[in-house]
Amino acid sequence: QVHLVESGGGLVQAGDSLRLSCAGSGRAFRSYAVGWFRQAPGNEREFLAVISWTGASKYNANAAKGRFAISRDNTNNRVYLQMDSLKPEDTGVYYCAADNARIGVTPDDYDYWGQGIQVTVSS
Repeated sequence: QVHLVESGGGLVQAGDSLRLSCAGSGRAFRSYAVGWFRQAPGNEREFLAVISWTGASKYNANAAKGRFAISRDNTNNRVYLQMDSLKPEDTGVYYCAADNARIGVTPDDYDYWGQGIQVTVSS
């Protein structure tokens, strides 16, 4: 069982940066791949980025390439999503998710989810 908690969201202006943090419980978290997703009102949950349990493999969706960067600190059981040059269309609820079997790009690939955190980007 892995428990995930997101933090670092909030209200920012277009062009600003935010760093989201995903805190995972237990030593098992260090052996899980972790992904970030977001969901805007009325939209499906959208994949953004994933990182392998070692941090050696990373993959970004097109929506995240060039502006978002995923990283992890297994010493502190945390995965981060650095978001730069934020745009109003980045507004939504951001989720981290964990899976111990694969580096997935769809919500169905993940077994554990955080509760989500709101990011709002004003124009």
